[in-house]
Amino acid sequence: MDLTAILTSLLTLLAGIGVFLIACQMMSSNLEAASSEKLKKLFSKASDNKLLGVGIGALGTAAIQSSGATTVMTIGFVNAGIISLMQAATIIYGANIGTTVTAQIVALGMFGGNSVSTSVIFSAFAGLGAFISLFAKRSTYKTVGGILAGFGLLFVGLELMSGSMEAFAALEGVKTFLAGIGNPILLVLLGTVFTAIIQSSSVMTSIALAMVVTGLIGIDQGIFLTMGSNIGSCVVAVIAGATSGTNAKRTALIHLLFNCTGVVLFMLVAWMLGWFDVSFGGLFEKLFPSAPQVQLAMFHTFFNTVTVLIMLPLTGALVALVKRLIPEKPLAHDEEFTLRYVDDNMLRTPPVAVSQVKREILQMAEIALQNVDRGLEMATQLDFSEKNLFERDERQLNFINRELIAFVVKLSGKSGLGEKDRTYLSSTYRSVRDLERIGDYAENIVEYAVALSESAQQFSDDAKYEISQLKELLHRLYKSALEAYTNEDLEALERANAIEEQIDDYTRRMEEGHVERMEKGICTPSVGAQYLELSSNAERIADHMINLAKTIRSLQAFRTDLPQRWARDRS
Repeated sequence: MDLTAILTSLLTLLAGIGVFLIACQMMSSNLEAASSEKLKKLFSKASDNKLLGVGIGALGTAAIQSSGATTVMTIGFVNAGIISLMQAATIIYGANIGTTVTAQIVALGMFGGNSVSTSVIFSAFAGLGAFISLFAKRSTYKTVGGILAGFGLLFVGLELMSGSMEAFAALEGVKTFLAGIGNPILLVLLGTVFTAIIQSSSVMTSIALAMVVTGLIGIDQGIFLTMGSNIGSCVVAVIAGATSGTNAKRTALIHLLFNCTGVVLFMLVAWMLGWFDVSFGGLFEKLFPSAPQVQLAMFHTFFNTVTVLIMLPLTGALVALVKRLIPEKPLAHDEEFTLRYVDDNMLRTPPVAVSQVKREILQMAEIALQNVDRGLEMATQLDFSEKNLFERDERQLNFINRELIAFVVKLSGKSGLGEKDRTYLSSTYRSVRDLERIGDYAENIVEYAVALSESAQQFSDDAKYEISQLKELLHRLYKSALEAYTNEDLEALERANAIEEQIDDYTRRMEEGHVERMEKGICTPSVGAQYLELSSNAERIADHMINLAKTIRSLQAFRTDLPQRWARDRS
């Protein structure tokens, strides 16, 4: 009979863990979708201010209910060179504080007694959220439904886990066995291993809460299991860092050292308190009597907050240590190029990854224009001193084209993206291709310059002047097109359209001027052919620039300020 009861309890515990993990994933993905714009703005404000970094990490983690996602996203930012190791360290500190919110929510759901428990009340949100998700037509309402359903399922999983613990508590053999595990180091190791296996400190903490509430273990045992869960939670960061660059590995090590340092310090304090027959459990029992779930949840918050306060002044030393432990290594030949703003780690936080895709495209546009400038300079001055740089950047454009498209394909398949983000991603395929084509046309212009040089010919002074004017128009178009693309600015798009039309007119006048010079014998037919091809390629470059800006039209349906803009236009 005991064997049957144990097997049933184990299966119930496994079911509870599964529901709890699914609930965490549902809440995280839907919260990300609901707060995507605010989340993007939040992480864009990262600076060298340590307290600001802690605040960003805490708020971001509390918003998406996943310290793992925040940590992996931070590793992605560091790997891309967007934030420094110092900034990453403080964000990770904050994530450790933000993750304690889950334990506080779970503890709240464990109240009830003879009345209807809060856990049952909160579990009902699963049904409410499911109805909203099934029958709502607007994506916003579906996202809200997903959040409510995830929140409710969180407590359904908790009820299953608590039920299994109550069944275990009724078995004297199990209680006696668990009561015998009093060694703090062993309890920390158990918490570490179990958390590493399921890759969720929230689940480990929730199980510890359920075990404490049902009397299966004491508060001190729950405290040491929870401390171990902090170390076990580092496995996500370690896995993410292991497959990334040097700074990503350093960030993962910062996370591991930070959490291990906190556990070691608290273990030493617990050992010293033992000299006076005092324990953390006893202290928190006095602070929060008759509420074991609150005692453990509050210790969890206290532990992480105090660890942050201790480590914050030592961040510089911690960063210096990890730099010594993981030194820089020379790049291999196949690592000549990398995507600057995105990597696969960011797929854990799709809304933020979308904003990083945009930054990657803007960087690609800058490289493309730089090569256009180099090509026109070679064509007019026959100066090939930057030809190697041109060829390197052309290879980089091809690399970004290939790798960024592959990343967007993977990102588009992720849940947690709002309708606007999905619409934007669908436009990026064309945008990346447009920018790659600009690079190709710049390459054509360099070929014309090489042909002129090999034939010992050059453009006339009039032709050079016209090309310089064309270059100025292309720069004006680039500025307006990028302003429109970056800010989704329709007025900037109108300016870009007007400049693009000027370029069309100007290239036609260039052709007419070329004919006049041919008639006067100023230009030779072979030079004239190169000149006409150059103007034609420049006109196509302008077409691809304006194509990039025009992609914002598909996003206008999501603009919240359109009614105000219409009202302003009418007035």
